[in-house]
Amino acid sequence: MFVHLRNIPTRLAAGGFILNSGLEKWHADEEQAKGMHAMASGAYPFLAKVEPPTFLKALSIAEMATGAVVALPIVPNKIAGAALTAFSSGLVGLYLRTPDLHKPGTILPNQAGVAFSKDVWMLGIGVGLLAEDGNGRSAT
Repeated sequence: MFVHLRNIPTRLAAGGFILNSGLEKWHADEEQAKGMHAMASGAYPFLAKVEPPTFLKALSIAEMATGAVVALPIVPNKIAGAALTAFSSGLVGLYLRTPDLHKPGTILPNQAGVAFSKDVWMLGIGVGLLAEDGNGRSAT
């Protein structure tokens, strides 16, 4: 079995959330693209070389692909976990590298950071999927 039944609700919730986020970004306007690009390039300076609309389309495609891989139960847990861990690691990194999103001197979110700090649960789900063996048990 590729996916243990207990993983399906978690994978559907996380995958659906990410897929929806990607679909929303696909239809975003230039102002939204500039705002998202500014935040991302602040955390990851190499992104400054990419034009905002191109960045947002690429992010949208990455989110839709990641969401589909995570949500589809025919994809093995290890592959879904790897995709979710990689994707959410970038989001958690963005949160941690943006001081305006957390309380001074801590990693705890301020009001603006709550929407970004939630990405840690996706990282936890991804790592959990990676930690399972092929039979849906924790690898030891």
